Amino acid sequence: MRKTAPGAGAIGFMLVIVIAIAAATMTKAAFAAPPAPNGGFVWKDGPEVYAKVCGYCHEQGVGPVIRGRALPPVYIRNVVRNGSRAMPSFRIAEIDDESLTKLAEYISAN
Repeated sequence: MRKTAPGAGAIGFMLVIVIAIAAATMTKAAFAAPPAPNGGFVWKDGPEVYAKVCGYCHEQGVGPVIRGRALPPVYIRNVVRNGSRAMPSFRIAEIDDESLTKLAEYISAN
């Protein structure tokens, strides 16, 4: 029978948790906008946000088609901020309110 140090199982479990959190953080960072000089995020316009964030799912058949449906901008803003089913929510640190308004107008009109 192999002897292990007391608590070795707990240490292994904690290591798995730390690795999972690190992987999730790095994945989320891949979708973040470039940092602004003042430490915030700057998006050029609605089409840029759509191309760099939304298009990963909504243009690849993962999420539903959202362009060309004349969805109301208020509905789009609500879903982006709060999420819906498999759609994750996006915090203000990821898409600021001004950029979200531009994004919602772009999706609604296109």
